[in-house]
Amino acid sequence: MEETWVEKQIKKKNETICIPWSSLRESVLSLPDIWKRVNLFALAIYGLVIFPRVLGHLEVTVFDFFERLKQGVNPVPTILAETFRSLNTCRRVGKGRFIGCAKLLNVWILSHFWKVERTPFHMFSKAFSPLEAYLKKEWPKEVTKQHWVSVFQNLCAEDITWRAPWIRPSVLLYKCGSQGWIPLLGLWEGVGYAPLLVQRQFSSR
Repeated sequence: MEETWVEKQIKKKNETICIPWSSLRESVLSLPDIWKRVNLFALAIYGLVIFPRVLGHLEVTVFDFFERLKQGVNPVPTILAETFRSLNTCRRVGKGRFIGCAKLLNVWILSHFWKVERTPFHMFSKAFSPLEAYLKKEWPKEVTKQHWVSVFQNLCAEDITWRAPWIRPSVLLYKCGSQGWIPLLGLWEGVGYAPLLVQRQFSSR
C-alpha cells in the first residue's frame, strides 16, 4: 500500500494505534495480484482473530509483526504467549471466556486418553500428522453425548498420558542463561515458561 494511504487510515482507539478492517477489506476483494490478496487476508486473521485489541481494527504492531514473517521469524512462541496471557486474564478478572477449537481439543483427547478409542499412530514418524488422521477418521454412529459424559466421569490418573505417542524425541531448551525458565515475548508483554515443569508432567526425570 502507498504510504499516503496508510497515513490516512491510521486511527487511535483507546491508546491503541490501528487501522480499520473495512479499509483493508476493499483491497482484499479488488487487488489484481492474488498473492497480495491472500497476504492481506492472512494479515486480517492475525489482527482480528489471533491478536484482537480493538474490535473491527488491526493494531499497527501486528502489521510490523506480520512483516517480520517474511524474514523467517517464527510466530508460534508469540501466539502461545498471547493465548496464555488471554486465558490468564479471563481467570484473573473472573469473567469472559476463551473459545478454543473443538477439533483441536478432540485431537488432544484422542491422543492422550487411553479410555477413548484413539487413531492408530505411527510412532515418531516425521510424515505423520494427527490432524490429518483425525480428518480421515470414520466416526461410529453409536457414540453419544452420554458416552463422553461417562468417559470424563470415570477418568483416573492412569487413564491419561501427558506425552502423545506421536511426539518425536527432540532437544529441549530449558534454560535462559542461569535461569531455569524461558521468556516468551508477546506483542504487549511477556510471560515466563518453565519447560522442566512440563517435562515433569510427561513423567520425565
